Amino acid sequence: MSAYLRIAEDIRSRIERGELPAGDRAPTTRQLAEQYGVAMATAAHALRHLADQGVLRAVPRVGSIVVGLRGRASSGREPLRAREGDLSRARIVEAAIALADEQGMGALSLRAVASKIGAPVMSLYRHVRGKEELVQAMTEAALRSEPLPPEPPPAWREQIELAVRCEWRALRRHPWLARVMTLTRPEPLPSAIAYADWMFRALSQAGLSPVAQMHAHVILHGFVQGLAVNLETESDAAAESGISDEAWMDSRKAKFEALAASGRYPHFGRLLATLGPFELDFDELFEQGLAALLDGFAVHSFVPTHVPLYVPE
Repeated sequence: MSAYLRIAEDIRSRIERGELPAGDRAPTTRQLAEQYGVAMATAAHALRHLADQGVLRAVPRVGSIVVGLRGRASSGREPLRAREGDLSRARIVEAAIALADEQGMGALSLRAVASKIGAPVMSLYRHVRGKEELVQAMTEAALRSEPLPPEPPPAWREQIELAVRCEWRALRRHPWLARVMTLTRPEPLPSAIAYADWMFRALSQAGLSPVAQMHAHVILHGFVQGLAVNLETESDAAAESGISDEAWMDSRKAKFEALAASGRYPHFGRLLATLGPFELDFDELFEQGLAALLDGFAVHSFVPTHVPLYVPE
């Protein structure tokens, strides 16, 4: 067996055993190369092989994400249209999420969902009144895929870290989700309210006033959403242009260097000259940003000067 196939089979076995559940990040090319003593190209070939089979999905600047094995003929489960019985709302939502995960929100329509499950498009309207309702149901299901535990950790910071990481995993697993969630016109979805309720308990325990709790909650969600929205944007750009983000940056390298050498932007030029190899890793940025925000919450109340600090009784 070729080295890349052996690596691919090992990863597939880990997925089947539950060691790499859907939504988790697969080992990186570098990790595989070091673990198996192979060239980077061989390790990359193994990941591409699994992506071609639909087991992994490449997310720009995040890596290869586990999709799962449900779409494989050898998994013992038939494709969606063959294994489902009567049409149901749950089946429609499942198919819509799969479509958005694979092709982005731009490809989502009731007609496309109907085609995916092999049903007449008008039959879907017996279960969802239109695309807006379908998107709300998709959002609720996607958020529910990363549930909060029944009991919270004791400390307010641990509670926030746990909840925000759940949200990040959901947004990373479903890159379209960041685009449909809004700060100014939120939908009253049970999973979203459960998340907010968890956050307000933690922030109240931290000693923040009601207004400060809302401010901090919005700031944390905006931070996570702001990072996550780039996942689908970059994926769409790569699909439309056929150029990876690394190749895109390489094609503009000379122009960036020319601007840096012009002398008009001395600090930019100095940084570019001394930066060295740099890889933008959204998981790393998420962890650094979350730590910085919570460090700030520990010393700053986020309360406007005219609002008194709330102290729990």
